[in-house]
Formats: sequence, C-alpha cells, structure tokens
Amino acid sequence: MTLDKVAALRRTLLFGSIGESEVKALAERSVVKRLHQGEGLFCEGEEATGLYVVVEGAIRAYRESGEGREQVIHVERAGATIAEVPVFDSGTFPSSAAAEEDSVVLFIDKRDVRRLCLEHPQIALAALEVLAGRLRRAVGLIEALSLREVDQRLARLLLSEARLSGQRTGRGMVFDLMLTNQQIAARIGTVREVVSRALSRLQHNELIVMDGRRISILNEAALQSYASE
Repeated sequence: MTLDKVAALRRTLLFGSIGESEVKALAERSVVKRLHQGEGLFCEGEEATGLYVVVEGAIRAYRESGEGREQVIHVERAGATIAEVPVFDSGTFPSSAAAEEDSVVLFIDKRDVRRLCLEHPQIALAALEVLAGRLRRAVGLIEALSLREVDQRLARLLLSEARLSGQRTGRGMVFDLMLTNQQIAARIGTVREVVSRALSRLQHNELIVMDGRRISILNEAALQSYASE
C-alpha cells in the first residue's frame, strides 16, 4: 500500500496549515520508517538531525535508570510529532523512543523544519503549543510520581485507557487493557509485581471488575475521585 505522506503531514499540528505546494515538497523529502513492536527509533544522547511524524501505531518516549528500569514519559499516536526539542535547541535526543506496536513514522530533516518556521510563523506558534503541552504533561508526571500512591497512579492510567478505547455499557465503562503489566509499570513508575497487586486491590475495593484483561469501571466518578485523592 502506498503511504500518503501529504495526508500524514496534514494531520499534524505543525504542518497542517502550510500551503499545498510546500506540504508536497516536504512530503517528497521526508523518509518513511517502519518499526516492529518494541523496535527502537532513537536513543537518549544520540545526535538529533530531525523530527518524526507518527503515521500509524504508537511511539513511546522513555528514560532508563542505571538499573535498566524504564520510565515512560509520553506516548504519541498517529498525527503527532516526536523529538521536536532537539530540532530547536540543537542538542541531542533527551530521551529514547521505541514502537509500542507496529508503527510507521516519517523522518523530516531539522533544516526543513527551521526553514518552514522562518517562512511561516504559524508553524513556530504550533511548535510552541506542542512543547507547552509536553511541559504540562511532564509536570503532571512529576506530580504523580512524587505525590500519588501506586494505586492512584494506576487508577489514572486506567481512566485514560478507558476514555481512549472504552465503551459505555450497562456495567459502566468497559475496555480491553492492551498494555501488559510490564508496560503499565513503565508508565506509572513501578515494577510488574506491584502492578499485579495494585490491580487486585482496585478490584477488591470494587473500583474495577476484571475478567482476564477486560476491565469494567463501574463508577467512573468514584475511580476519578480515588485517583485524585
């Protein structure tokens, strides 16, 4: 199947507003990269020569501790860009990135991005909006890791996943938890065994019902209140 690069660029906040001829020229210079689940895109500290547009799948940005423990910083899906920071500060990649699932991305050289920012101020403003959103999420992550218990952080993640892919039924919000316990641990700053016990506690407290990996949130407001305590 031929990848529609122009349509992929049009979906992004950064490049959605530039002219037809320019987006086509940018699409021609972009490079397609296909990743299998778990495959790395770049590593923290590597020289960054451009940014990536997520076309299909999902890409996670993460940092690793000295013991090899992973902390997910953010996950981006189709229509998002990733690795904007080194494009503008000329530094290295501040984190590593890998595919959460089979994914397709476009690579765009940072010289093209900078040129477009100079020619189209709205792109620079869009970049500021993207980076401001990342900063807010980073502040939220710091707050969660420092001020929330594991069970609360897990509750917040379950609410996020439910709102992303769940369905409202007579039993409340129902969704299939596609993340493994190891992936959940990397997102909420703990280890796999603790996630298993936290899921059991949420179920014991009747905040969720589990049937395999299918989760029902019987009272969304109650779970939200618990996550925010």
